[in-house]
Amino acid sequence: MAYEELKNIINEKKNIVFLGGAGVSTESGIPDFRSESGLYSALNEYGAPPETLLSHSFFVNNTEKFYDYYKNNLIYKNAKPNKAHIALYELEKRGVLKAVVTQNIDNLHQLAGSKNVFELHGSVYRNYCTHCNTFYDVDFIIKSLKVPKCEKCGNIVKPDVVLYEESLNEDVLNKAVKSIMSADVLIVGGTSLAVYPAAGLINYFSGSKLILINKSKTAYDKKADIVINDSIGEVLSDVVGI
Repeated sequence: MAYEELKNIINEKKNIVFLGGAGVSTESGIPDFRSESGLYSALNEYGAPPETLLSHSFFVNNTEKFYDYYKNNLIYKNAKPNKAHIALYELEKRGVLKAVVTQNIDNLHQLAGSKNVFELHGSVYRNYCTHCNTFYDVDFIIKSLKVPKCEKCGNIVKPDVVLYEESLNEDVLNKAVKSIMSADVLIVGGTSLAVYPAAGLINYFSGSKLILINKSKTAYDKKADIVINDSIGEVLSDVVGI
């Protein structure tokens, strides 16, 4: 019943926005570092939780250890777009999906073909010198021994990823908010809506249909018009018809 209703909504509405979280990427084989296993691994190997290891202060004060954790847990170059990414691109091609707002940093939406993607937490594929702002790609980070240093000025290169204790990019955030505010339909998928400020974006939606697709329940389920507790990839590929 919920699947058919969602199919009808997608066929009828022309202004849909998708808000996605880690669950979209886990279906491409990228582990969620916030999961119980991710927490255990971080504590066991590094003696600290991910929130500490991926904080701005840890990056500044323990840069070598930061990069050891970062390169082993956040970069997955071999990951490929899954059914969810492909279905969203198909909706964009049809002209009904106006934007993807993602908490993920893996570039998989773009690899699938999506153009209008707002990356709330940045991307591992962009890296900049902290002094002269020279750009470096992800391969430069991977190949660097210990701490990546700028080839021009010798200063530390930092990922264009929003760390704990850092604010979201204001321009990206404003564009994401604007797209959600103007949407008729907001599809939220692969997120428990527990990570702020990204989870708070749902409060800007005032359109006609709110759809939540997640394997587990969320605190916003009662506010949604449709709730589907299943794989985001399977649901979207089914209702989009690919």
